[in-house]
Amino acid sequence: MNSLLLVVIVIVVFAIAYVTYGSWLCKQWGVDPKRRTPAHTKNDGVDYVPAISPVLLGHHFASIAGAGPIVGPIAAAIFGWVPVTLWIIIGSIFFGGVHDFGSLFASVRHEGKSVGKIIETSMGEAGKKLFAIFAWLTLLLVVAAFVNVVANTFVSTPQAATASILFIVLAVFFGIAVYRKGVSLTLGSIIGVILLFLCIWLGMKFPIALAKNTWIMLILGYIFVASVTPVWILLQPRDYLNSYLLYFMIGGAVLGLLMYRPELKLAPFTGFNVEGTYLFPMLFVIVACGAISGFHSLVGSGTSSKQVNIESDTKLIGYGGMLIEGVLAIVAIITAAYLSGDKLKELLSTGTPVTVFASGVGTFMTKIGIPIEVGKPFAALAISAFALTSLDTATRLARFIFQEFFEDKSKEKQSILATNRFLSTAITVVLGGLLAVKGWNVVWPLFGAANQLLAALALLALAAWLASSGKNNKMIIYPMIFMFAVTLTALVLLIKSNIAGENYILVVFGLLLFILALVLIKQAYNTLWGGKKSIKT
Repeated sequence: MNSLLLVVIVIVVFAIAYVTYGSWLCKQWGVDPKRRTPAHTKNDGVDYVPAISPVLLGHHFASIAGAGPIVGPIAAAIFGWVPVTLWIIIGSIFFGGVHDFGSLFASVRHEGKSVGKIIETSMGEAGKKLFAIFAWLTLLLVVAAFVNVVANTFVSTPQAATASILFIVLAVFFGIAVYRKGVSLTLGSIIGVILLFLCIWLGMKFPIALAKNTWIMLILGYIFVASVTPVWILLQPRDYLNSYLLYFMIGGAVLGLLMYRPELKLAPFTGFNVEGTYLFPMLFVIVACGAISGFHSLVGSGTSSKQVNIESDTKLIGYGGMLIEGVLAIVAIITAAYLSGDKLKELLSTGTPVTVFASGVGTFMTKIGIPIEVGKPFAALAISAFALTSLDTATRLARFIFQEFFEDKSKEKQSILATNRFLSTAITVVLGGLLAVKGWNVVWPLFGAANQLLAALALLALAAWLASSGKNNKMIIYPMIFMFAVTLTALVLLIKSNIAGENYILVVFGLLLFILALVLIKQAYNTLWGGKKSIKT
């Protein structure tokens, strides 16, 4: 099959889904553009800050994209490109899109609080506490996995390291200019994008080469600072500017495909059992962010919901953001599928899925006049920029959840664990860093399973909330059941493999996640089918 035809079909299908299914979801859930959002009612200038939809879409998309929709589809290519592609399309529309949109909207209706707060309204304080523990443990795995991705990318492509550092400085000046000095968003964006490419050029000219462990320490220090500073000075502007980087990368890749038009050489389907790895459940775990990701629910209900300007923006940001990520995932599988199976194995044996993606995108962009020695580092830079964005967002989310867990409404004075953002962030960064030293290959499979199980739990929370609110939740129930079947099975397999590999820390993580999920399922069952009365939202 021709890769260009595949991209066109996917974009058209996603556009139709956004207009039809996305609008239907708005009607079913009662999205109200006239209702005031938490960004206005709780504006504090730090976490709750209204953002117009293009800026917030940039932040949200940059946060959820990361390296997940790139690494996952390429790693899952062992099953062939057809099952990966079908899961990306179906998953983005009926699983991930619904999950992301619902999580964001529900959080807006719950004062911008996390999914744990939504669970509390339906399943009580105990349900909230259990979910908070689960989500926090998953975020530790997110930090560990993405620290490795970024550090590996900086080592293999030092040009990306220089440009990423310059991006951070640029973002601070952009935030001050737009939010404090009155520079218009349009003028700021034009200047910001020009300077963005200047950063890339400087990165090409002055690469910074450091050892992986050194990069890990520097990255951990960065995410600590990024997660405790006001969103307007770094998080919002950095994610907004980085979104242009990703749009340019996707645009360049698609234009390159238009000119290159490579045929897909990888086998369409290789089998249900590939070297001991089973298509069910592992395909749906490995692809992760390209179709549905529990991390997205934490982003939507953690940082994005606190910045929604108008409630109707939730469709564009939640549902639209997931569909854009689906397009990125399709480009990722094409960078693997245009290679023969032997060539793909060779590239993965000497590098990572990021290497495969950067090489593929760089090759495609040669057809639009961009040299491979520029296109390949540019693609690697885009991946590292978004992995960094996911990292600082994940750390901030972990801080929110950690503090929420220790809140005690019965006491006027809260404990330091509930109020001190520096302490809660430091605990997350240190523990995530300790897991990071285990390495990407060890952490990623458990991260994938935990991440997808988190998605199932977020769907469970949405189903319970919609049921208690007297609203239709059928579009949530069926994806939820499927994701629980996938992820609980995968966790059992991963626990067994980690026992065999003597990775006992990850065995403990897996067992904790499995037990917490079963307890939450039981509580949700009582809520969904136990006859609980409706509540008004």
